[in-house]
Amino acid sequence: MSACFHCGEPLRGSTLIARIEQRDQPVCCTGCQAVAELIAGTGLSDFYRYRDGNSVRPNDDGQASDKWRVYADPQFASQFVRTAGGQNSVTLLVEGLRCSACSWLIDQVLRRNAGVTDASVNAATGRASVTWDGAKLDLSDIMRTIAQLGYVPHPVTDETVTRALRQERRDSLKRLAVAGFGMMQVMMFAVAVYSAELAHEIMEPGLLNYFRIVSLLVATPVMFYAGAPILLSAWRSLSSRSIGMDVPVSAALLLAYAASVWNTFGNAGGEVYFDSVTMFIFFLTLGRFVQMSVRQHTAGVTDALARQLPSIAHRVGADGVEDVPVTSLRIGDKIQVRRGEVLPADGELLNGEAHLDEALLTGESLPVHRLVGERVVAGTINVDGPITITVTALGGDTALSHIVSLMQRAQTYKPALARNADAAAGKFLHYVLLGAAVTCAAWMAIDPSRAFAATLAVLVVACPCAFAIAMPAALAAATASLGRQGILLTDPDALESLAKVDHIVFDKTGTLTRGELHVSTCISLSGTSEAHCLQIAALLEHASEHPLARAFTPFHSSGTVEAMTTVAGRGVQGTINGRTYRIGSPDFVAELRHEVHAATSHVGLTGTVIMLGDERQALAWFELTDSLRPAAAETVSELRSLQIESQILSGDNHSAVASVAHQCGIDEHFARHSAQQKLAHVLALQKEGKRVAVIGDGVNDAPVLGAADVSIAMGRGAALAHASAGLVLVSDNLAALPEAVKLARHTLRIAKQNLLWAALYNLGSIPLAALGFIPPWLAALGMSISSVAVVLNSTRLLPRAPRTKAASSTLTSAHLQETAA
Repeated sequence: MSACFHCGEPLRGSTLIARIEQRDQPVCCTGCQAVAELIAGTGLSDFYRYRDGNSVRPNDDGQASDKWRVYADPQFASQFVRTAGGQNSVTLLVEGLRCSACSWLIDQVLRRNAGVTDASVNAATGRASVTWDGAKLDLSDIMRTIAQLGYVPHPVTDETVTRALRQERRDSLKRLAVAGFGMMQVMMFAVAVYSAELAHEIMEPGLLNYFRIVSLLVATPVMFYAGAPILLSAWRSLSSRSIGMDVPVSAALLLAYAASVWNTFGNAGGEVYFDSVTMFIFFLTLGRFVQMSVRQHTAGVTDALARQLPSIAHRVGADGVEDVPVTSLRIGDKIQVRRGEVLPADGELLNGEAHLDEALLTGESLPVHRLVGERVVAGTINVDGPITITVTALGGDTALSHIVSLMQRAQTYKPALARNADAAAGKFLHYVLLGAAVTCAAWMAIDPSRAFAATLAVLVVACPCAFAIAMPAALAAATASLGRQGILLTDPDALESLAKVDHIVFDKTGTLTRGELHVSTCISLSGTSEAHCLQIAALLEHASEHPLARAFTPFHSSGTVEAMTTVAGRGVQGTINGRTYRIGSPDFVAELRHEVHAATSHVGLTGTVIMLGDERQALAWFELTDSLRPAAAETVSELRSLQIESQILSGDNHSAVASVAHQCGIDEHFARHSAQQKLAHVLALQKEGKRVAVIGDGVNDAPVLGAADVSIAMGRGAALAHASAGLVLVSDNLAALPEAVKLARHTLRIAKQNLLWAALYNLGSIPLAALGFIPPWLAALGMSISSVAVVLNSTRLLPRAPRTKAASSTLTSAHLQETAA
């Protein structure tokens, strides 16, 4: 062997060897030797069996690993890493990914690294998503591990994504231009020949041969430059012992080109197909360019969000306002945001009032009014005068980063319908090759002169490209449309399930109501002052994420809570100054005193009622009141018109739940349900054959969200609820829910139309091509048009640019999405 076993480059006199599966393999450098032995040593030698091509040659410089040390700095890494519950996660752009074997190798090596809890590598997008234990590893360890395999990892930043998209578009345009120019030139010569044949005139042999040779010279760069992605894709499929979409297409192209070359030089009377080859490649390249443009356009929501943050912030210090990089900000810093500027971090408003354009995050067309002390988020635009905020979250911890990470998670997976379509298309390809062979054999027996053209036509016309992209195209367009409505799709399967839902179960607090509770009544039961009871309650609730906890924020004072525990759907327990307290449902508090039920002395309180108590006695009743969301009743009514029944499932008391149900027009409502009871209720509905959607916002909603057919979380809800949800209402606007159902049903209709059209096209055109009624050039045109038709049909789901003045604040978002494409 004269080439390196790992990277395929010449050995250049190297005598180094790597021991792979009990055999010595030659390698060109110590870098390839180290990587090859690392792969073999970790039991991943199958990589070399299944890879599509040679691997990337690693940097042999001993100092190369030094460049990863900078990522060990927590301050530097924080701009790329997202942290939640001690787990860090990052999305990396991996240079050198060439096939599915490459992604498999990186995935397996990372997963075997102690501390890595999850890894997902997508060869199609060139991205890797990694989650690890922050106490055991840092970002530099992750990137160094990937680099040791011979690949180059880059954190996904605005610059890397923009560069990759620009390069992809530039390459596609070059190939399209070459294919288009070549097709026109070859067709110009072909028309002259065809015209002579139609006029029953014999073209002078020298001129005919000249046209053929010139057509060959023009068609060759079209074939091997513009058609290179098609040919390489087919080679990778065959190398991995599979049959991909481009295998029959490449077979047809190579057969047509080879036969044309042979007939040009060795068989002057034979047919040439240079016009069909160039036309096929042009239309196929055009179709893929349209698909790429739509894909980049639909991905514009994610990319626009990622690009939204500024690089410079105005930090307020003792010496006045100074411009500093956003990466140098710290929690607690005070920053000034001037009119028209984008907020660089999450924070709390310190002075005056603010009107913020949140269109890109929530889809809300009008500026949102914020008051002093309210939370403001990174990525929103200040449309008023200067404001000052205190930084509460930066980088990967911001709400914007959380939204982007959820969207990236959704883009990693395919919905079940798309996976089924891929599987069906894969099986169909085998029958295509078999059908082409049968067609060839039949025509050889009937009329050998027509066998070659008919076989080519079958190979081309039967390619199931349109079938394979039918569902992904519709899903991508629907995802972009949902994003513009303030709905974040985090699980692609959720869209299909939402279209079939017939029951929606609402949580009450923070979902149907605003979740902006306040303590309206405090009744002391033990002689303890109301102020002291409120302070104890505020300390206990301080660390809770439940919407009820925020009602006690005004009463918070200094103090320490030990042995803090939260019981989902029931309450909180903690020890303050050696004394154990509980706050929550009356029965939960009574259990601390070993009583079965609490006394019901809260008669007359109609709001949400909770109790505070210790090991000896009940200390106080608290009544919390909330207001209904403006669109709640309208949402329930519109859902009913869509044949969807609504229920309320809440842990609150009966009177509070009944009051909200009456205002919303909901007939079925259930109160005092724990997280386990909520879960049992939903499972019971599903056993009855109901398709159930659950919408909630608290930590206690996470179990039932996970069990629902479709799970929907409110945008300002708990992070655990977001993690369990398939959809997130970023804007907290319930009116978007019926629109999401309509869009889901419309998406399913579009997807079925796409699949039906693709199936009818393939099944209808194959017999015609086999019978010789469709020439190769027409087969190429038909296959390309079918794929473009599917993509264009899916664009009906894309959001339309706003036309009214009231919606003008969304123009920035629309512009960002369009330019991203």
